[in-house]
This record gives sequence, C-alpha cells and structure tokens, in this order.
Amino acid sequence: MTLIDSPVPTSQGITLRHDWGVEEVRTLLEHPLIDLLWQAQHVHRQVNPEYKVQLATLLSVKTGGCEEDCAYCSQSIHNTSDVTGQPELDVHSVLERARVARNAGADRFCMGWAWREIRDGNQFEAMLEMVSGVRELGLEACVTAGMLSQEQALRLAQAGLTAYNHNLDTSPENYGEIISTRTYQERLETLNRVRSVGIDICCGGIIGMGESIADRASLLQVLANLDPHPESVPINALVAVEGTPMEHLESIDPLEMVRMVATARILMPHSRVRLSAGREQLGREAQILCLQAGADSIFYGDTLLTTTNPEVAADRELLSQAGVQVNWELENP
Repeated sequence: MTLIDSPVPTSQGITLRHDWGVEEVRTLLEHPLIDLLWQAQHVHRQVNPEYKVQLATLLSVKTGGCEEDCAYCSQSIHNTSDVTGQPELDVHSVLERARVARNAGADRFCMGWAWREIRDGNQFEAMLEMVSGVRELGLEACVTAGMLSQEQALRLAQAGLTAYNHNLDTSPENYGEIISTRTYQERLETLNRVRSVGIDICCGGIIGMGESIADRASLLQVLANLDPHPESVPINALVAVEGTPMEHLESIDPLEMVRMVATARILMPHSRVRLSAGREQLGREAQILCLQAGADSIFYGDTLLTTTNPEVAADRELLSQAGVQVNWELENP
C-alpha cells in the first residue's frame, strides 16, 4: 500500500473505512514522517478547517484502590504506588470543580472512578447526579469507571451522559502483558453496551509500554474497524510511575506520538483525536506537530487523574502560539 491509497479529501468529502488490515496501518505508521504529516494535515483541514481544539478537564472522583492489575497504573491495589487514602468526592464538590472548569474555557468535563466495574448503590446514584449536574452547566459529560451493565448504561444515557471512556490500552496481542484481571473481549463488550444506548464512545490507548510497532498498528486497526468509529480517540504516552511494574521504562521519542496522532487522524477522519497523558514529556514543538497532524482536543488542567499535566498558563500560551481556536472563557460565567 502507498500513502495515497489511504483516505484523502475530495470534492465529495472523505472516504471512511472500517476494513483496515494491520499491515496497511503499519505502513502508515512507518511512512516517512514528512509525507505522513502532509497526508494527516490534508485530512485534518478537511474535517476541521478552522483548527478548533476542544478543552477537556479530567477529575478523579474516586482515587486508588482499584482491583485491576494494570501494569501502568498508580491506582491499582496490585502496585505499591496505590494512591488510596484520598476521600471520594461528593456531588457538590464535583459540580463546583465542573463550574470552575467551564468558566476557564473547558467544553467537556470528564470524571473518573478507579473501579473495575460500576456497582449499583449510593455511589452510582451520586454518579448519575453528577452527570446531570454537569450537563445542566452546559458542558459535555464523560465518565470512566470500568465495566458496566446494560441497565447501568441505559441509566447513564437517561441522565444525559455524553460519552463513556473505556480504553483498549494496547493491541489484542500485547494485552496479556499489561493486564490479567479483565479480558480484551470484556472491554469490547463494554463499548458495545455503551454504544447500544446512544452514548458516544471515548476509546484509545497508551504507547511507550514496551510494545512493538506491530502492536501499535494492531491497536489502531481495532479502533479504526469499529463501526462507527469512536467519537473520541485519546492517544496517551506512558507516564512511568514509581511503584508500578513499568516504573523503569524510558519516555518515548516525542515523534512516535506525532506518528500515532497522524495515523489516527487518517484512519478515523471524523473522530476527536485527544492528546492525553504524557504531554509534559513531549515538549512544545512536538505538541504543536500533534495539533498540526490531527489532534483536536487536549486535557486542560494541572492534574490528569493522578499524574501531572501542563499548567493552564502554559497551555494558553502554547495554543495561542499555535494559532488554534479555543473558547478560553465564557462571556457570562
């Protein structure tokens, strides 16, 4: 396959595909960077001609104590980094944080619970209140809380949930090296339940966990062959946390992140490609290349669950210098 065989803008729009082969995707990932960037930007300009970037804020509502054994995660009870001890936030506190995020320019408010799966009861009822409250503030509402039942998905949809985040993390082939307490198929079934009730899917992965280029291609192939494509595709770079099995891994070459973003944009033209964890280690130039290559959303705020994120002032300066359009502040907060 040559680069020109992938989706290109035409006067009739962009061709969408859901039948990508893993070798096709790998060819894109390994293509000369300048050519890959040209192709990705060509697609990006077609779907986002004004280069608008959505700002999303992510808040950890329930931190630590998770039963999953994800090798990268500081919130797993299987890792010595487990960050238990922080009180779970109540509805009022979460909505106040959402209000602050909205007034600072965020369009989407994401809430995370360190759970293997959602359990019915007071905590789930509080989650539904938070979702409704965030929507009443005029924000998109996203939740990430592990697996869920069909009934729970329906109730979240009725509460107004915009999107449910449930990442695949890595390729099916590499998955067993990262986590053993939940199967890849269970992740896909969760996505199907969310989709079936009309909630958008936010689903991506992490690079820098010791995976191969073939693994990255396989992850992107799975995402791109979902029909329809995920509405949001977060691309994360591993933040190696002390106390996890991956604490010794070095940061990725920033250009590897650029390649992932560019390829995701080509494969899934209309999805939001979210530049997520690991932005601090990319540097300003690589982040701007990611924005040029197809990233049209960033997580905005000094903390991303339990890891640090670029400061708000730094992001304002970065996006201003890049010349992208964002809604920094509401006119009438």
